[in-house]
Amino acid sequence: MSRTLTLDAAPAAFSFDPATSAVLVIDMQNDFASAGGMCDRAGIAIAGIQAAVPNIARTLSAARGAGLKIIYVKMGFRADLADMGPPDSPNRLRHSRFNVGQTVRNAEGREWRLLVRDGWGTDIVDALEPRPGDLTVWKNRYSAFYQTDLEARLKDAGIKHLIVTGCTTSVCVDSTVRDAFYRDYHCVLLADCMAEPIAHDAARSNHEATLRTMQLLFGWTSASEQFLAALSAPAPA
Repeated sequence: MSRTLTLDAAPAAFSFDPATSAVLVIDMQNDFASAGGMCDRAGIAIAGIQAAVPNIARTLSAARGAGLKIIYVKMGFRADLADMGPPDSPNRLRHSRFNVGQTVRNAEGREWRLLVRDGWGTDIVDALEPRPGDLTVWKNRYSAFYQTDLEARLKDAGIKHLIVTGCTTSVCVDSTVRDAFYRDYHCVLLADCMAEPIAHDAARSNHEATLRTMQLLFGWTSASEQFLAALSAPAPA
């Protein structure tokens, strides 16, 4: 059933129909968000990402109840790392600094290869575990649209509006929203459902700067509380 809801957002209200909307959960996986994962091992602050988890969990629960599609986007390379690119690929060079592909073991004795598909590192964090009916899209670059089947899945499901969550704000979220904008999707970023370690302690963080750019040029920004309020609003008489 078609129903237009209104979300309090910036720079203006964001209208969407749950039947043609999806929540994107970008890269909320152990290698980025959990203690002992790739980012944590590299000395990257993950506290902000972890703090976003409860907000994303509430968002997903409400979205499922309202009939929105849930799509998990996961960053992960194939076992032979061929999809990282050739030896001189900027993507390979950047990720090699994080020892992608290296076999490691966490405090519980669990073994996996950093940022390689189908290991603990690329599993979604426990609190956000996918449910039956949710979709999963694998990517090997920052954008969830680059050489993936995300757009085909969105079109098959008749999706026009994207509620965006995940990490990190100025890298994979930013890259994905820009690509969505070029494909004429309407995106709203839930600010408390994402985080950015880069410059997190600066006078103005990359998280804040990215959200400002998004609301001015590429989409809308809001928060989980406003999203939940929009979903619970009574239907017009």
